Amino acid sequence: MAGTTEKKRILWVDDEIDSLKPHMIFLESRGFEVKGVMSGDDAILEVQEQVYDLVLLDEMMPGKDGLTTLEEIKNVRPHLPVVMVTKSEEESLMDDAIGQKIDDYLVKPVVPTQILSVIKRLLDSKKIIGSSSMRRYITELNRFNQRLYGSLKPDDWFDAARTVSEWNLALDESNDPGLQETHQGTKKDWNNEFTKYFMANYPKWLHRDNRPPLSPDITAKYIVPRLKKKQKVVYLVVDCLRLDQWMLIEPLVAEFYNIQRDYYFSILPSATPFARNALFSGLFPDEIHKAYPDNYNSAEEGSLNRFEDKMLADNLARHGLRLDKQYRFTKIYNNTEGEELAKRVADYYDLQLAVFVFNFLDIMAHGRSNNVILKEIAGTEAAFRSLMRSWFVHSPLFTMLKAFAQRDCTVILTSDHGSVLCQRGTMAHGRKSTSTNLRYKYGDNLNSNPEESVVIKKPEKWRLPSFTLATSFIVAKEDFYFVYPNNYNEMVRRFQNSFQHGGVSLEELVVPVAVLNPK
Repeated sequence: MAGTTEKKRILWVDDEIDSLKPHMIFLESRGFEVKGVMSGDDAILEVQEQVYDLVLLDEMMPGKDGLTTLEEIKNVRPHLPVVMVTKSEEESLMDDAIGQKIDDYLVKPVVPTQILSVIKRLLDSKKIIGSSSMRRYITELNRFNQRLYGSLKPDDWFDAARTVSEWNLALDESNDPGLQETHQGTKKDWNNEFTKYFMANYPKWLHRDNRPPLSPDITAKYIVPRLKKKQKVVYLVVDCLRLDQWMLIEPLVAEFYNIQRDYYFSILPSATPFARNALFSGLFPDEIHKAYPDNYNSAEEGSLNRFEDKMLADNLARHGLRLDKQYRFTKIYNNTEGEELAKRVADYYDLQLAVFVFNFLDIMAHGRSNNVILKEIAGTEAAFRSLMRSWFVHSPLFTMLKAFAQRDCTVILTSDHGSVLCQRGTMAHGRKSTSTNLRYKYGDNLNSNPEESVVIKKPEKWRLPSFTLATSFIVAKEDFYFVYPNNYNEMVRRFQNSFQHGGVSLEELVVPVAVLNPK
């Protein structure tokens, strides 16, 4: 009995049903349960009284014809798949049938294998796709895991981040819990290996020119050469944009632009006051502290990027570029400001360099921790990606991108860092004056678990500023976030399953750079 209940049930409607017995027997031999009826009226009764998985419906029947029967079946069972079996591929007939939502059609004379193929596509497609996806996933997983035993290069980790992001998006559409669980395990394992790799190589990269692209290198690599060629450039920095989030909206942008997607590593801490300052200034944080001594003096986190406009202008000047009135730098903190800016986007058309910093995504990620409704709506990475896409489609950012697509310019779109969904708390030990960030902290004599974080006692080795003789940094690894011993439970309640940045993970450190040329 258990085997019978698992069979897919097919209703076949044809006034010559007896002649189709061999076909029905063939389908039954393939594990389907098939019921045959001879009229449209009988078909309506069946779908009213019984549960079927698919209907094969003859288009030409005496009495109630196929199209009329189709309409009534859909009234009773709107989501029941119906395959129309017709003697003709006449276009008007197909238009009528498709208009009434047939799921497929077959042209007589039909053969058993042809019928089976259509049924499998409609009924087993998710299972077939799921099985195919699992095989493809395991193949890609094994291919990269084999690289782990060799000498990895930065490009290998860019490739790993791309693979993880592609599967993030693919599995957003999947209901296969097994594959999703496997993917979560893969991300955890790869992040563990990436952290080891990054910590072993990053301090060396900081002190050599022969290194993968880091935050201070991006303006010189993508902006300066184009400005020297007198090209018009739009520099768009979307704060806290992850690679998978960019890949989700990239097809929307591709309607208007030819896109070249590159990658770079954010510096540590992978947070706005350090990574974005480095992006614009072309300097590491220790150099920034010397060149702009007031930059890190404020206790207010939000004010630690107040010199970015000047930093970028100084960076360009070091490369022999003084744009004066041909350059504007604009920050957008919310959609209202963005909408006002989008209305005036024509004011920027004739500039050689227009720079826009969009902070909304970063604000949304942090706001999710403090807003119960937002956390419910975007409770998972997939849900947050969906929310981000919805924002982008209706955003002034997309409006401006479409506007610049009509101009002779190159758009460089990037971010300063990504974010990671934090799942595990790790203890931080320091004074009350320590910075409040959850993925990194700086202050005097900080300490934390070195298995779960990077403890930096010599900031100069990591190109970080020293504010006192005892300045130290701690940076969280993988999906850990810092909590204080005396406030552990409250911090876990508030920040568990929240998006944070500043630490070491593929999601935070591998940042997309998209070069957009209007079509």
